[in-house]
Amino acid sequence: MTKKTDVSRKKAVDSPKCGLCGKAKNLTKTECCGQWICDDEDKYVIFSYARNSCHRNHGRYTLCAYHFNEEHPGSWKDCPECRNSFETEMFVWYGTNEYNFEKLENPPAYEPTRCSSCNEIIVLGEDAYSQKGNEYFCEKCFS
Repeated sequence: MTKKTDVSRKKAVDSPKCGLCGKAKNLTKTECCGQWICDDEDKYVIFSYARNSCHRNHGRYTLCAYHFNEEHPGSWKDCPECRNSFETEMFVWYGTNEYNFEKLENPPAYEPTRCSSCNEIIVLGEDAYSQKGNEYFCEKCFS
């Protein structure tokens, strides 16, 4: 192996990559956990609810970012304030979804949310639904 090959391999290994998607261009570090991430919030179209931005997804859909933004002390993984801020299903989703660099170990169990009209399971972190008081309605039943 030549020296040039050794240098180019080392450079490829040392280059930062987005910890979520693996891209190596247009990166920034997260404020909450200091991880490399795509600097791509400009790709988000307002009110589109698209999940095409690594930076926005981590900042909006993780306990890591929530904990940081709320200025809670200690680690988000065992923060009682974070735990009490969400119903269990959403707490688990925010701590274990694909927008996390680290995932919540041993998340608490919960009963899935069901549509009050048709009894279908609603995944609160991903599905469309409406809510009236303590009742949840799936997309089919509220349309």
